[in-house]
Amino acid sequence: MTSSDDAKTAPAKAPAKDPWDLPDVSGLVVGVLGGTGPQGKGLAYRFAKAGQKVIIGSRAADRARTAADELGHGVEGADNAECARRSDVVIVAVPWEGHAATLEALREELAGKLVVDCVNPLGFDKKGAYALKPEEGSAAEQAAALLPDSRVTAAFHHLSAVLLQDPDVEEIDTDVMVLGESRADTDLVQALAGRIPGMRGVFAGRLRNAHQVEALVANLISVNRRYKAHAGLRVTDV
Repeated sequence: MTSSDDAKTAPAKAPAKDPWDLPDVSGLVVGVLGGTGPQGKGLAYRFAKAGQKVIIGSRAADRARTAADELGHGVEGADNAECARRSDVVIVAVPWEGHAATLEALREELAGKLVVDCVNPLGFDKKGAYALKPEEGSAAEQAAALLPDSRVTAAFHHLSAVLLQDPDVEEIDTDVMVLGESRADTDLVQALAGRIPGMRGVFAGRLRNAHQVEALVANLISVNRRYKAHAGLRVTDV
């Protein structure tokens, strides 16, 4: 058989998957570790307002329940372990200083879960904010190392906590950079981002590229201070 005959009989390639064909995530329970802090509380509010079932976690269950009552929209509060156990997707929004210890303590509860790390390792001095580089490369890579039985992704780094928590802001005009090792997982996180009006999730690479995404927050802080703004990001031509 000639090579031309081979070409004629070869099966046609399947069409490329539409990158905007994302799964329905409306039935997933979203847990937020660090849900009593500004970023976590803001994300919890936005997801709950969009109709997602949300549980916020804290080291102290009473504190989490108080914050949940303030948010309304059916948000529940629990200690971190219960929040992790009861959630399908767990967003990590704890301070960088407590990142490793929190995840180490929850390794069992987070096993098998989709974990979305949005922690930004930053330092501050008289010149302003600057990026730190963890030994593992990034906060997300540290999470992956500490949670070998979880599916770790990274997203929601560049969102203004002020805008997230402001009930008068109907839409959050920004893109969300989503990183991870599995397309199924990053598609799911992109879909979650799209649940918040005005927001869009955009795939931005594997976890090895998370450092520069986390580090960019230092630049946005500088932008916000100079222009008295709550800057986000938009990716063009996609």
